[in-house]
Amino acid sequence: MNMPYMPAGTVYGTLLNFQREHALWAPRMNEAPYKAPPQAPVLYIKTANTFTPTGHAIHLPRGVNEVDVSASLGLVAGEGGAVAGCVLFNDVALPHESYYRPPVKFRCVDGFLGVGREVVSLEAVGGLAGLGALSLELRVHGVLKHVVSLADLVRDAATLWADVRTFQTLRPGDVLMLGTDCLADGSRPRAKAGDAVEITVAGFHPLLNHFVQEST
Repeated sequence: MNMPYMPAGTVYGTLLNFQREHALWAPRMNEAPYKAPPQAPVLYIKTANTFTPTGHAIHLPRGVNEVDVSASLGLVAGEGGAVAGCVLFNDVALPHESYYRPPVKFRCVDGFLGVGREVVSLEAVGGLAGLGALSLELRVHGVLKHVVSLADLVRDAATLWADVRTFQTLRPGDVLMLGTDCLADGSRPRAKAGDAVEITVAGFHPLLNHFVQEST
């Protein structure tokens, strides 16, 4: 049996790359400190200590009752700047409101990135252009909490990949997540200890993680 996939390089997340959340934040984009909408993709890093394979538990730190959970799809870098394939993620974070300077302490807690079982080839999903037809479904204990349509990206997969590569190199094994969408009120689905969160999308094995409270 093949071992579950684990990222071999740096995993980058992308902020404000879904139309609904971008529109919700647009009125504040002209405020300090930047006083203008971002012109380039806004990225953050999910460090290696966050990686949790599908089927494994994600631990909530002591004193934390619930966390944000978000379905995302990542583009895995291959040789020569090409995209080698795609992988499912559950991007977990402590609830917070900062976007312009995403705090590491909220996003890079141990175990806070559920990782899909395998890298799916671009050919299997119709290439980068075909990703726009996919919808990611997030369920908590089997109850549908969020549907994320990749047709709603601000920068589609090909554009995001090209724009990021204008200012940094993506080395083989690095991963660029397309972003996470919010609910209508700007929040994200929540999970607490005892919850099972499953993310599914056509052509991919489901990503499933259970949430447990960190032992004292």
